[in-house]
Amino acid sequence: MYIDYYKILGVDKNATQEEIKKAYRKLARKHHPDLNPNDRNAKANFQQINEANEVLSDPEKRKKYDQYGKDWQHAGQFEQAQQNRRQPQGSYRNRYEETEFDGDFSDFFESLFGGRARTGRSRQVKYRGEDYRAELNLSLADSYETHKQTLTVNGSNIRITIPAGIENGQTIKIAGHGGPGINGGPNGDLYITFIIANHPRFKRLGNDIVMKAELDLYTAVLGGEITLETLKGKVKLKIKPETQNGTKVKLKGKGFPVYKKEGQFGDLYVTYSIVIPTNLTEKQKKLFTELSKS
Repeated sequence: MYIDYYKILGVDKNATQEEIKKAYRKLARKHHPDLNPNDRNAKANFQQINEANEVLSDPEKRKKYDQYGKDWQHAGQFEQAQQNRRQPQGSYRNRYEETEFDGDFSDFFESLFGGRARTGRSRQVKYRGEDYRAELNLSLADSYETHKQTLTVNGSNIRITIPAGIENGQTIKIAGHGGPGINGGPNGDLYITFIIANHPRFKRLGNDIVMKAELDLYTAVLGGEITLETLKGKVKLKIKPETQNGTKVKLKGKGFPVYKKEGQFGDLYVTYSIVIPTNLTEKQKKLFTELSKS
């Protein structure tokens, strides 16, 4: 069945790689299963979006898809068959030469895969193995640091390195770890989509992190110092006197690591939330009353 990857991502066939990347990120966030718990089709939609991005974001795959449609994965076999048909006539004849090709790639591939070629002696056609797809759940802290993890796929353990800065919904390819090839053909590939859970305190926006920090009223009015726990460890912040509720400060380089760019980090944005004291004593109430009259 033909699946229109351009339609899935909502982009034109002449879309640039940047437009495809932007459309994919937007849709991946919108249709993520964690954000659509009541939608039965959320997982299937999310996988289809990833599949469309996997093909259209790869210039070589996109070229084959544009030319061969749903049969793009078998483009190599078709091109080889066409080359064989152009060879000089003689004692050499094969199944490709005997096949009438009317422009329908599906019919051609069916005839191509229907039996063995005849080149004076029988030989088997090699087929590439099936691609596997898997999901891997990570915490935000896991995706902050480069680390190794072992996956079990079809009974085999595969140890992979997960680079720091991996994004929610991002898919990576592990070459040769898909289904086994047939008749000596190459193995398929393994595609892993990362699902990164939300964090109760930190929110990731690209390579930046945003968070809230509570200030007691006295520190906000008089100034002082607080210690914040971040994904990169503890940091001390100086609070200016008369800091207002909702004040935002930027800590440069304290955000998320940039994917596959060693030593580069986004920024951390902290918004202050002033906590009004409760259960005041009579003496404290009296002091506030006097302050309000001054």
